[in-house]
Amino acid sequence: MGSANDDEVGAATLGVVGEGALADDVFETVETVRGPASEVLAADPAAVVAVGEAALLSLVRGGVAVPVLPIDAGPGYGGVTRDVAAEAVEALVADEFETVRRTLLSVSVGDERVGRALADVTLVTAEPARISEYAVRSRDEEVSRFRADGVVVSTPTGSHGYGRSAGGAILQPETGVVGVVPVAPFAVDVDHWVVSAERPVELTVERDEGAVSLLLDDRRVRGVAPHTTVEVVEDGALELVRVPASPPFFDRA
Repeated sequence: MGSANDDEVGAATLGVVGEGALADDVFETVETVRGPASEVLAADPAAVVAVGEAALLSLVRGGVAVPVLPIDAGPGYGGVTRDVAAEAVEALVADEFETVRRTLLSVSVGDERVGRALADVTLVTAEPARISEYAVRSRDEEVSRFRADGVVVSTPTGSHGYGRSAGGAILQPETGVVGVVPVAPFAVDVDHWVVSAERPVELTVERDEGAVSLLLDDRRVRGVAPHTTVEVVEDGALELVRVPASPPFFDRA
């Protein structure tokens, strides 16, 4: 295995973000900077350890541009569990790792870019059990129109989570596709779709039947008015660290 960095991680600063700080002896061989994502990234670390899903997603929002090792991040994120954290950090520091690319999505509402997502982009009715009508377009053609509680666009990373719970397929990383899945559709025969992320996927709310919210990963970003286009398109990739202790992607660790 080899690092994607020009400098060895062991000779540089390692960032650590997340709740439940790991024991100091896990990091005894390397200088660390710890804190929220904004502070850690400002220190220009060679790599970052993200403890927990929230920490990993905060790094994505912060624009992380160095390799990230997730620990206890949950299904689909490709990291390691806490019980092998010391082994994983040791491999990272020793440059005994490789990196894999995970698709990031850029999201715009109308002419305004509102953020990036690693796992999911979701439109959902703000009131429980209230449906609306949604349209999906890809390559300038309408894919479908349906009534549902919402619609989720999942990357291969996110296809293990909300997309899968809504009935979507698990997608292989680095395929350049996303899954589009209605959330609790009104009709029982509504399809799911796998479409290219290299060209924009467009979502719209077709009826003014209630407030609809836009969520990027784990956060609500804003409301979306009817007939306003939400554009989702591939926007680079996150470099995730894989060490010998990392499970295969389809183990969903």
